[in-house]
Amino acid sequence: MRLDESGLRFTLIYVIRVLLFFCCMMICCFMEVCVLSKREEYERRAEELLMPIIEENNYELVDVEYVKEAGNWYLRAYIDKEGGFTIGDCEKVSRAFSDLLDEHDFIEDAYILEVSSPGLGRPLKKEKDYVRSMGKELEIRTYRAIDGEKEFYGILTAYDDKTVTIQQEDESLMTFEKKEIALIRLAFDF
Repeated sequence: MRLDESGLRFTLIYVIRVLLFFCCMMICCFMEVCVLSKREEYERRAEELLMPIIEENNYELVDVEYVKEAGNWYLRAYIDKEGGFTIGDCEKVSRAFSDLLDEHDFIEDAYILEVSSPGLGRPLKKEKDYVRSMGKELEIRTYRAIDGEKEFYGILTAYDDKTVTIQQEDESLMTFEKKEIALIRLAFDF
């Protein structure tokens, strides 16, 4: 079988398009990895700067996140303390933390600093969150439906690195893989 000039041209264009597509995909993947590692590095360094302030004031660092929302980067610190984190506490931490961030100046992007209490609906993320929540009622939302449901409530009875177990209202135990969980937090009634 012999290709004529137009067939050869079509084949070459197709091959070039496929190669360009794969090159673009590789570049996008590389950029995502770089952004992810930059984000993790910023969060780690921010947490290192924040910890002396937290320890000095007997606060608890709940989480630090560096996220992009609506075109703006945000560096957020969620802090708590026994009896509740007040506006005065927030101001004290924010001023001291802002000074340290300016002094060390390791974040390349323009960003907005937010220091706040994690609030009632904060998700369980760290080991200490699960320890604090043992025996308490949780709300769990899953990515995919399980037996036709995506929202579950129950008392936290067990957890490990990969799973969370709750006792439901009917006394039955239900275990979830953490990778299936979209949201897990303390349940609260109004």
